[in-house]
Amino acid sequence: MSLEGFADYQKEDAEKYNKLRWWLGITLGDILDKAADLYPNKEALVDDVSRLTYSQLQEKVNRLAISLMKLGIKPGDCVLLQLPNWSEFVYSYFAISKIGAVVVLLLPGHSEVEIIHFCKVTGATAWILPEKWRKVEYLPLIDNVRQANENLKHIILARGKESSGKFISLEKLLHDADLTEATTKELINRRPDPSEVAIILPSGGTTGLPKLAPRPHTSYICNVEYKSRAFEMNSFDIGLLFTPVGHNLALEAGIASLMFSFGKVVLLDSTRPEDFCSMVQQERVTYTTMVPALATRILNFDGLNNYDLSSLTKTNIGATVVPPELVIRIEEEIGCKCLNAFGMVEGPGCQIRLDDKQEIAYYTSGRPTCPYDTFKIISENGDELPPNTEGELIAKGPGIFTGYFKSPEENRKVFTREGYLRTGDLAVIDELGNMRITGRIKDIIIRGGENISASEIEAIIIVHSDVQDVAVVAMPDEELGERVCAYVQPVAGASPGSEDIISFMKSKGAAGLLLPERIEFIVELPLTKAGKADKKVLREDIKKRLGLA
Repeated sequence: MSLEGFADYQKEDAEKYNKLRWWLGITLGDILDKAADLYPNKEALVDDVSRLTYSQLQEKVNRLAISLMKLGIKPGDCVLLQLPNWSEFVYSYFAISKIGAVVVLLLPGHSEVEIIHFCKVTGATAWILPEKWRKVEYLPLIDNVRQANENLKHIILARGKESSGKFISLEKLLHDADLTEATTKELINRRPDPSEVAIILPSGGTTGLPKLAPRPHTSYICNVEYKSRAFEMNSFDIGLLFTPVGHNLALEAGIASLMFSFGKVVLLDSTRPEDFCSMVQQERVTYTTMVPALATRILNFDGLNNYDLSSLTKTNIGATVVPPELVIRIEEEIGCKCLNAFGMVEGPGCQIRLDDKQEIAYYTSGRPTCPYDTFKIISENGDELPPNTEGELIAKGPGIFTGYFKSPEENRKVFTREGYLRTGDLAVIDELGNMRITGRIKDIIIRGGENISASEIEAIIIVHSDVQDVAVVAMPDEELGERVCAYVQPVAGASPGSEDIISFMKSKGAAGLLLPERIEFIVELPLTKAGKADKKVLREDIKKRLGLA
């Protein structure tokens, strides 16, 4: 049963991917079941309130899946999943998948406007969310979201105290599930076909409402399989996930990849460096996922040397361009292998390998994660470019999606005639197939006709010891059209000046065009729901500062 609004793979492509076993023919639920069959007594999941073996986790998932079926959630129904780094996220993720429904992934910080948008596009029938998370109260949002979406029948609260009976308790669903031979057989019969959509992921765009990327079990598990292989994950790995599990970085390269490899997942609902270090020490963590801003925060933590982080052997860092200096600092100061990665919810991914030489590991994002995905660099005219030539990165293969959900017009723009996805990233691929992202096609500042890469400037400034994070945007200029403005978030307690930043950039050999003509120091950069600098907000902010808005 194909989900309406999902662009199926071309028949000849699907037949090829299945025949060559680039698609394994399994589902997300199968991953958990296989792990429970092989290692029933092995620890699988740890969070702030739970410590479960694979068999215990499987039972939790099956109980929730049976209760969701009893609620009337049907195969192909979309279910919004909006939970933080709690064990309930994992129960829900696998339970929804096992009954043939579709996970619609949300971050805890998604706004009412975005949630209503996700509901309308997907026609979601259920929404799993916290009653409260940190300072966010979700109950006031629910009525407005329901009023805007008549299909939304079931509101399921995790860790809630709401007792009016107006909403459904996730804990009660787990407790009251009728786990019998008959219901277990019914659950088995609900196993979806691997070609069906398993998950819908919001794109990481910074303007407008997010597009939605549907991923069937086949291609998503293709990403998972080769991601885990590239990291050389195994059953002895213990992975700490402190980036949001509602974001694909922690979900694909964390939960799914670790369980595919029969490892152990440790969830941490905090990004404080002391909490991260304490958990690594306590659980003897071997692997983690990071973004540059969090990595920098940990490296600048005064108490870093007070913890035993010797168990940590590898970390996956990505989600934005990673400066080589940051990779080197992680390896030298934390003592683990830093594996730079490039990835998109749409499927394309490149990955450093453990045995890559330093010049590759420090200065590139490595080779395609799946060796059967094809990556090319093309010119503005669509011509394929030779190695070491900058152009737009395009990709096609068993791990690449086939189009945004219910977006035929958008899909006509983002795919070439040959079916390659236009990533929108500027990149270079060398003779060995190693890729280096050089910028975004739309993240270019055009100053007097000269194209300036914002990410190139950011990669230089972020290395400054007094800089926590940085985002570079274009500011309007009557004479030149655009000029360069850098927003800098200093390290706590530091107070660098504009001249400090400019002098540092010059010492790193930055060309004159790359030197920001204005630097704004702010306490904290605004972030998108995907955890990236929200440049739309910053562009509006600089217009206001210039008196243009």
